[in-house]
Amino acid sequence: MASPIDATHDAALTSWVESANDPATEFPIQNLPFGRFRRDEDGDWSIGVAIGDQVLDLRRAGLLRNTQMNQLMRLPRDARRVLREGISHALRTGSATESACREALVPQAEVQLGLPCEIGDYTDFYTSIHHATTVGRQFRPDNPLLPNYKWVPIGYHGRASSILASGHDFLRPVGQTKPQDAQGAPEFGACRRLDYELELGVFISRPNLLGEPISIAQAEDHVFGLGLFNDWSARDIQGWEYQPLGPFLSKNFASTLSPWVVTLEALEPFRSPFSRAAGDPAPLPYLDSPHNRERGAFDIVLEAWLQTDAMRKAGSPGERLARSNYADAYWTVAQMVAHHTVNGCNLRVGDLFGTGTLSGPAADQGGSLMELSDGGKRPIRLSNGETRTFLEDGDTVMLRGVCEREGYRSIGFGECRATVLPARSALAAR
Repeated sequence: MASPIDATHDAALTSWVESANDPATEFPIQNLPFGRFRRDEDGDWSIGVAIGDQVLDLRRAGLLRNTQMNQLMRLPRDARRVLREGISHALRTGSATESACREALVPQAEVQLGLPCEIGDYTDFYTSIHHATTVGRQFRPDNPLLPNYKWVPIGYHGRASSILASGHDFLRPVGQTKPQDAQGAPEFGACRRLDYELELGVFISRPNLLGEPISIAQAEDHVFGLGLFNDWSARDIQGWEYQPLGPFLSKNFASTLSPWVVTLEALEPFRSPFSRAAGDPAPLPYLDSPHNRERGAFDIVLEAWLQTDAMRKAGSPGERLARSNYADAYWTVAQMVAHHTVNGCNLRVGDLFGTGTLSGPAADQGGSLMELSDGGKRPIRLSNGETRTFLEDGDTVMLRGVCEREGYRSIGFGECRATVLPARSALAAR
């Protein structure tokens, strides 16, 4: 098998697309993330690769025949590597196909970016032990983690139809709420404890047949890549509805997904060993492999930013609320795939996994306001004097991710952004 790190990762590579050589770009030639774009609202979607501040239309450049992202994702990993090499060669300084590819470039600012693919099913996991511990402590101070957490990758089946592309704003949800100490009937109205969740999305590529599990050794052959994911949460609705079957209306009103998928091939230089804290149980055999121990984690720095309406009117880009790293997750991508299918569940191309909120070990590394404000007990003071416990109407949340390692070009994920709009007043008042 060829080395997973090859010439496409060479930090010295440059592109004839000048913006791709800017040290500040998230999309140098070493990245080449895939996405879908169109030039106008009624146009057809095309498959593109982000390069600097441009998009390369792969079909128009003669590098890809089909126009369906889900077909591309289904390619075997070796075929995807060949495609990546071809795109890299076409975009390199001195490429013989530069003039033909220039005709296939379009500025990102002039296109509409959509969901990266047609999403089938969606499962959200709970892979950060730091998030699970901090939130659990708010309800069970003496025993924050449930007994199964260190043994099984926990997840729930979410709603794919309400996953939105970055930049699509959403309405504050309405529903039933009832505080733990409240008496009488529950209330119905607009959510008062709206939260974001700093996550990554995992895109499934190759399917498996019903009844045929995917082994952990083969799990990454069924993964196309990763993107930023914000699983918005109505905490007050969630607290009333989640027992005994888990999240429902508190989670299915909106989720936001970044437009670019950073492939596993691009992420190879940023892998890390996967390990557990001393004294924690080793994963059961079906969740363990030498490759997963040696290279199963990914060193991805993640950030959550908030821009309030007042900040926007003042011309402020917002401020960072938290910073964490995917390498701190308790379960890996391969373990999620292996566990999801161990009972014979069949995955399909375009299925999406959410990692769950990715928090770090420090108090200021919480990937949600639920953690940062201690369930609303400690308001967060912003630099302009405003405070937040949960999100208010007009708030914009932006998620960012970057991979950095000495000897390699840093690569990014683009932006995952959406703004909270007021609830529909007619519904909220009923």
